[in-house]
Amino acid sequence: MQLIDLSKTIAYNKKDPFFMRVKIKHKPHRKSRMLIRFFVGLPNKLFPKNFHGWADDKIMGMGVHATTHIDAPWHYGPTVEGKPAKTIDQVPLEWCYGPGIVIDMSHKPDFEVITVDDLKDDLVKSGAVVAPGTIVLIKTGRDKLSGTPEYVERGTGMSPEATAWLIDQGVKVMGIDQWGWDLPLRYMAQEAKRTGNADYFWGGHLVGIDKEYCHIEQLVNLDALPSQGFQVAVFPLKIKGASAAPARVVAMVG
Repeated sequence: MQLIDLSKTIAYNKKDPFFMRVKIKHKPHRKSRMLIRFFVGLPNKLFPKNFHGWADDKIMGMGVHATTHIDAPWHYGPTVEGKPAKTIDQVPLEWCYGPGIVIDMSHKPDFEVITVDDLKDDLVKSGAVVAPGTIVLIKTGRDKLSGTPEYVERGTGMSPEATAWLIDQGVKVMGIDQWGWDLPLRYMAQEAKRTGNADYFWGGHLVGIDKEYCHIEQLVNLDALPSQGFQVAVFPLKIKGASAAPARVVAMVG
């Protein structure tokens, strides 16, 4: 079996927009020696040989949407299907593990939405089957922009109709290898103003108010996967009441 990592490395990048920057403070081994001596009460003479102290690290200012993460239904709105929406700690683990397929949308140009016909056409081409419990991964190739200012400004995006169609096939978890599930935020805002369409903005996400589902954003390495024949694990951190959580997304092939 081959394990393929589909998650970004959590790291500081000054080129990220301010709302995505992650600050990590690394504490070297020697910093803990004082703590061990005075808080734990172990005198220096009783430190084990070759013991340098322990290293430690602190993540500061990282939002739950800042890196590879899975959005809970609560992110889209306070209710779904007329009931209270699940926060990330309430998402069933059964949703987060299952057979995966890749739908290749890397041919879609920036700012052109992904339609139901786009999905169906690629499924016919690849022979992959969408069934209840399938985790569907949308490959756009925009993970190559990660770490650049263009990452949040460019990309395709899932239409509300395409999102709803996947849910209607029994899909509870789906994901994409670009910054967001929808078209880029700034572009959507501009188009909403240009057209006067109050239903345009964030359409893919807002499907989650009527139909319960979760999606993963900021995946990487979907190029390394076949179109089908693998399992996906996408277990989020169990953060009480949160709208999303970072996740180590892993595909198991073979």
